[in-house]
Amino acid sequence: MTKNRMAGRPWTSMALIASLFLCAPANATPVLVVDAESHQVLYQEDAGVPWYPASTTKLMTAFVVFEALRSGEVSLTTPVTMTRNATKQAFLESGLTFGRAMTLEDALFATITASANDVAVALAEAVATDEAAFVKRMNDVAIRLGLTGTRFTNANGLFDKNNYTTARDLAILGIEADRLFPEYRRFFLASSVTIDGKEIKSNNLLLTRFSGTIGMKTGFICASGRNFVGLAERNGKSVMVVVLGATTERERNERSAQYLTEAFDGRLSADAGTVETVKNRTDVLPEDMRIRLCTDKSAAYEASRNALYPMGLPGEQSYLRDQVPAQIHAIRTWADANVTDVPIPSRRPS
Repeated sequence: MTKNRMAGRPWTSMALIASLFLCAPANATPVLVVDAESHQVLYQEDAGVPWYPASTTKLMTAFVVFEALRSGEVSLTTPVTMTRNATKQAFLESGLTFGRAMTLEDALFATITASANDVAVALAEAVATDEAAFVKRMNDVAIRLGLTGTRFTNANGLFDKNNYTTARDLAILGIEADRLFPEYRRFFLASSVTIDGKEIKSNNLLLTRFSGTIGMKTGFICASGRNFVGLAERNGKSVMVVVLGATTERERNERSAQYLTEAFDGRLSADAGTVETVKNRTDVLPEDMRIRLCTDKSAAYEASRNALYPMGLPGEQSYLRDQVPAQIHAIRTWADANVTDVPIPSRRPS
């Protein structure tokens, strides 16, 4: 079932611009809404089209760590130390330096809530012999879960043309992570963390503005746009939503909340089969959103998307009306006296 949703608004001149902008297939960015219990698809747009996952990759990072915890390979008190490789990751907000350490429990909060790219790599290195070995586990899990449109090349989701997934696969991953590891649901509920007193807020506004939200993960790089994998429960019903390629955080949050609201209100029909029956597209490459989002063309594209999805703009209705108490997790780090500064080997030519 593929639909052109206009957020209940009449066709406007700006919406016309949106339909014609660059004649871009990315105007129909992937969306998937699934009943998490029955796996019935409630709504979808291009759910099998490959996409760059950005930090939603960290859902699989967490899944692999959860498996390692269950098998006894590591514990929640296992130290996770910032290696030289970890500190060289891009877009760092943690403020952590080489040799700082935290518990694995805190590292999971930093990876999921704060989306810390450096901590995600350090966590991978603490669980496996190195990040490459950890990534192999990620891909092994993907095969086991039937994520036929997914391949991982790193633990944090930074851009790599070979790191891709689909809305279908992310929905299955999120549903299975919650089903198999209910004892770790708390890692997805925190709306911010403090690392040695420095607060880093989650980009998932639904945690504090949409009641029943359980998580799970946001993500953004220029190539992907703003992605979201979310799970919410109301009145005994559990719904998974995946929105990929949103232009602004407002668009991503509002659209996700709208889909969830409509699903809980029974306004989305379950007549499109199960999520497992959605076909992944192997005949196309992931859409690269950088020209639309991170160049001088971004203002025009954003205006076109605002016309398509005006929810939450001044004078427009918002689907984020609830007031949910924030959950804040405090992280304390220490200096690991045993860390050694081993040079990072040069990457092999591709």
